[in-house]
Amino acid sequence: MGARTFVVVGGTSGLGLAVSRLLVDEHRVVVFGNEPAEVAATTDQLGCDGLVCDISSYEQVRDGFAEVVARHGTIDGVAACAAMWAGGDLMDLPVEQIRRAVEINVLGVTYLLREALEHLRRQGHGNVVYVGATALAAPRPGIPVYRATKSYGSSLVDSLAEAQHSNRVKVMQLHPGPMPTRLQERVGADFLDEVYALPEQVATEVARLLLLEPDDLYVSGERVLRADGRW
Repeated sequence: MGARTFVVVGGTSGLGLAVSRLLVDEHRVVVFGNEPAEVAATTDQLGCDGLVCDISSYEQVRDGFAEVVARHGTIDGVAACAAMWAGGDLMDLPVEQIRRAVEINVLGVTYLLREALEHLRRQGHGNVVYVGATALAAPRPGIPVYRATKSYGSSLVDSLAEAQHSNRVKVMQLHPGPMPTRLQERVGADFLDEVYALPEQVATEVARLLLLEPDDLYVSGERVLRADGRW
């Protein structure tokens, strides 16, 4: 299909930055980030477009996607890599951190998918990749709020994928294990497995899903797990 346009949400660090770096040489990339300095640094580094967007604000998400369409005409894929960490026992978590995790991981993801799918359906093609977490595979008593909010995103993607009724608009999810990223630094070394995948390794799979062609079959709703550096 030649050069395409991809929006990478959370594209200024970690897995999102690795995805952006993988795509930018051959495609148009627009990174969304909530820190102006980080967006500016990433666009300078990669030579791509960038927009400041706090996904917990529906208006910012709506306007961000509208701006991408105004600049480039179409959106061929969206990688939803942004997430808010909330680790620890429920009783120990500050109320503000709980609220912010819900705003980003629940409301923000809902706003992103709503706006992304509106544009992709209008075009008649495009791919969405939601980045979840292998923490969803089993109960995690030490991270109840994080796991619950990420579970919401996974459930939403499942339902939206089923609702498309066409593989031309694909909604998929990838669940990586712990990776050495900035979010992992906040989590702490105790949550990092001895064997793990690097963001650059997981990014290849996100890019593969984003680059699927409109006529590729049997992939919408695909759920990819990458836990410990091995498939």
